[in-house]
Amino acid sequence: MKPIKEVIIIGAGPIGLAAAARLLEKGIRPTIIEKGDTAGAAMLQWGHVSLFTPWSYMLDEAVVNLLTEHGWPGVDANVTPTGREVVEHYLQPAAKLPELAEHIRYGTEVFGVSKAGISKHTTQGRDSARFVVHCRNELGIQVLHTDAVIDASGTWSSPNPLGLDGLPVPGELANQQSVYYGIPDILGTQRSDFARKRNLVVGAGHSAMNIALDLLKLQAAEPGTEVIWGMRKNNIDKLLGKGINDKVPARRQLGLAAKEAIERGALKLISQLEIKEIVRAGHGLNICALAGGADIGIEVDNIIVATGFRPDLEMLRELRLDLDHVVEAPTRLAPLIDPNLHSCGSVRAHGVDELSHDDAHFYIAGMKSYGRAPTFLMLTGYEQVRSIVESLAGNAEAARSSQLKFPGAPKAQQGACCG
Repeated sequence: MKPIKEVIIIGAGPIGLAAAARLLEKGIRPTIIEKGDTAGAAMLQWGHVSLFTPWSYMLDEAVVNLLTEHGWPGVDANVTPTGREVVEHYLQPAAKLPELAEHIRYGTEVFGVSKAGISKHTTQGRDSARFVVHCRNELGIQVLHTDAVIDASGTWSSPNPLGLDGLPVPGELANQQSVYYGIPDILGTQRSDFARKRNLVVGAGHSAMNIALDLLKLQAAEPGTEVIWGMRKNNIDKLLGKGINDKVPARRQLGLAAKEAIERGALKLISQLEIKEIVRAGHGLNICALAGGADIGIEVDNIIVATGFRPDLEMLRELRLDLDHVVEAPTRLAPLIDPNLHSCGSVRAHGVDELSHDDAHFYIAGMKSYGRAPTFLMLTGYEQVRSIVESLAGNAEAARSSQLKFPGAPKAQQGACCG
């Protein structure tokens, strides 16, 4: 196998920049392709949200080393930042360093990855062929060649729809002006969209909790704001879940706050909600649904969909991937993170072995590597790319020697799982 000299990284988020910094340490040239106009562009879309973990969980050693060489003032490791603070105080300063800046192409979107001159169904010559990456920007279509590819593009741009079957419910796409995905800035730039409106939040995870609690704060300041929280499953016990909540106290505190709001009647909860159809009625929406198997109707102005994300695999369809058909994560990683098997959010350290595909030297890292599983932690992604880069540099032993450590966690709890 020829030595790896060039690697294309898709995405200039925290995992993509960490991968680039690691590659530079090994003398391998990275090229980072970023769809947005700045590092961390996707994070800025939820920049108003406070993370669950402090700065000590946000930082990659290789990136910090580069920043420190240029006089970076650092951050308080014990303070919990917002998404915007991570971008402005860590990612953007790193991306502007001369070592990294020359390797980043902004405003450029990757729409296809393949083997040069070889489609997915062709085997002969495949292993020796370089990768080809097709991307587009304001200058048009560009075709880049490289020895390896690390897809760290995340999942933010691919939210799950409302349907329990994984598909949009009738009327969802037709009423997009009143349907919001992800975590809108309810108390900030999008305040007027939700104030004095009837708002339905759909989802059973921590994002839905965050949204519901923000709406309650808005309700206190703007009487007439209505808040309904719909869980598609009977997941009320998840509010006080175990595993990751024990290690990340902010998540547990969020659950307690939501539970208290439900108990005092400030937050209306509908469990086992299955939306069947959305119909426009004047300036609002009529929702035909089932709740616990019984027909109900809900009249709202807005629906906020916080039902998780899925990986966009369309640009990778010409590659030979090894993906689990349930979680859409790499096959060897999937059993460690499958929410059908694990009630906690913990996962043992993993790296190049769990992330490899049939086309050698192609990797999905970071949030996207978890497929449809929702429990990714930044430190896990940093360990992923450390292992991948060691392997690309020919250091098999280092690639398979775990260096993942959670700050402040006893050794016995590192990677502990519900089993």
